[in-house]
Amino acid sequence: MLEVIKPGVQMCIQDLGRHGHRHLGVSQSGAMDPMALQIANLLLDNPPNTAVLEITVGLAQLKFTTATNFALTGGDLSARLDDTPLTPGWRYFSKPDQILSFASSSEALRAYLSVEGGFSLKAALDSHSTDIQAGFGGINGSALAAGDQLHYESCIEKSSAGALQPPYHKKIRILPGPHCERLSLTTQQLLCTQQWQVSPDSNRMGMRLSGSELVTHQVSINSQAVLPGTIQLPPNGAPIVLLNDCQTTGGYPMVAQVIAADLRHFAQLSAGDSISFTLVTPAQAYQEIQRQQYHLNQLRIALTHRDRSNS
Repeated sequence: MLEVIKPGVQMCIQDLGRHGHRHLGVSQSGAMDPMALQIANLLLDNPPNTAVLEITVGLAQLKFTTATNFALTGGDLSARLDDTPLTPGWRYFSKPDQILSFASSSEALRAYLSVEGGFSLKAALDSHSTDIQAGFGGINGSALAAGDQLHYESCIEKSSAGALQPPYHKKIRILPGPHCERLSLTTQQLLCTQQWQVSPDSNRMGMRLSGSELVTHQVSINSQAVLPGTIQLPPNGAPIVLLNDCQTTGGYPMVAQVIAADLRHFAQLSAGDSISFTLVTPAQAYQEIQRQQYHLNQLRIALTHRDRSNS
């Protein structure tokens, strides 16, 4: 069992998200960094969609009450198992009663923790992800609190193993949006000619950006479907990048779409961070998501060969 001693700023259960329900107004949710989630599960030979803990900011403590192998991925939040420093991208073993703690970092925002075999959870709408806004999924539909307990099966120790995590970037690749002509400007002119700063009022629903040259407007559109990665431009000219917990429809002009492969970078962006945008083609966007899948496939093959060699 894993016991939450200190949950930090926001610790929640996430898998790859809740898909196929947006027409009912149900958000996707899911891990902000799906690559980190899948790498954590590969290190433990778990199914790719096994639910993990998403730790935001850090400042958290967890207690393993039974032995298990676990994996840490995502950003480096200076994790320690008792007094031993841990490195993201590695598989470790915990004996009963060991304490896993996270500090914080100015360079990272989110880390992911998976245990071998996964946690024992009930699915809601085909997913274990916590939809904090709607209040369902995970445990009671909310972020974890001190005293919460997550059950898992105890297991014997595996040798430590590591995996290369793709780096995080602050240059985000986008596709043109459908409403730029309503603003008499191109996506390039609206988003790609300046640096943008992440605003403090950002969360898992969306990242608000500020810049030196905002294009204010009075253009409105009929509400229509949006999805994670859609970049809306409100009348004040400050773009909003919709993220995993975003609503399913929106009425602001959509000026761009972040390519799927780059959405993971938003998992590590904090208030005050600077980012920039660059346009790519749909073919390039497809190549990048394929490149990520190749990385996961290569890792799966390498880990399988390694574990069989050691058994």
